Amino acid sequence: MGRKELAARLCVPLRRVARDERGIGAIEFAILFPVLLMLYLGAFELTIGLSVEKRASRSAGSIADILTQQSSVSKTLLATMPSVASAIFAPYDTTGLTLKISGIQLDASSNATVAWSWAQDGSKPYSTGSTVTVPSNIAQPSTFLVRTELAIPYQLISFGSDFLPAGSSQITISREYFYRPRTNTSISCADC
Repeated sequence: MGRKELAARLCVPLRRVARDERGIGAIEFAILFPVLLMLYLGAFELTIGLSVEKRASRSAGSIADILTQQSSVSKTLLATMPSVASAIFAPYDTTGLTLKISGIQLDASSNATVAWSWAQDGSKPYSTGSTVTVPSNIAQPSTFLVRTELAIPYQLISFGSDFLPAGSSQITISREYFYRPRTNTSISCADC
């Protein structure tokens, strides 16, 4: 047997292996599976986050809407507003939710000052008479506004936590709304 024949006999199994396409699908799947899994879990995380963000907006707006239908409010009424937010957030957890509500008076020059304020912990977050920044498109002279500020921490599920920078697994979703009174020119709060 010559060298050429020996080389031909050795090359036959190599050619057979080179032409064999069994297992290519499994290899492709093994390469693409982690990428597809991360895309799926990322879409899931984004969907949950957007749902929480939407509920934060709805809660802050609903609370302001409820209060602007009153002629006066009290700490007792304001203390029920976190339960309104919790009902809107269901089935999501509202642990860590913070809520601040302020009555804002605008004078004849459109200077906005705090008339009263209330925070979920029972404190007074803004001192009466302190200056407030109001968006220019709603800063009309001699008017009154109710401002709600809602913030909720959102814990990312973080299936790919190794890819996130340290300390970035929790974000705070915040919303601020300004509403005008519906029935009166202002809303008072005697015990705020």
